[in-house]
Amino acid sequence: MESEREISSRQPENPNPRRNQPINLNHYATKKSVAESMLDVALFMSNATRLKAVLEHGPSSHYYTALIALISISLLLQVVIGILLVVIARLNLNEVENQWRLNQLNNAATILVFITVVFNVFITAFGAQKPGFLAAGAARDPL
Repeated sequence: MESEREISSRQPENPNPRRNQPINLNHYATKKSVAESMLDVALFMSNATRLKAVLEHGPSSHYYTALIALISISLLLQVVIGILLVVIARLNLNEVENQWRLNQLNNAATILVFITVVFNVFITAFGAQKPGFLAAGAARDPL
């Protein structure tokens, strides 16, 4: 029977020595926060475009007040989330005294993101375009 040492000596060396290094949690958390911030910016731009479309349709459109309120609340939540993510990215996770605070901030950001998603589901459900707008455009377009 072969010993573990003999078995491990026959296995090829890992060509990437970085794979054996422990993960830097602070670097990982910062990258996660930056990625989440980019998604927050994309959603913010989308909501700003929706707000513009609702305002262009005017108060005669269905659910005008509801859409203005929902989009405004969503935009406000996204600003708060963005501020939280900047604070999270600036704190060092490797410092033990920051870990509890970072955990609380991360939990708050996660809850706010969930609430923002719920608001955006309702925004999408109420819609920002006029009924029949796409159908009328398709009837004119022969392609």
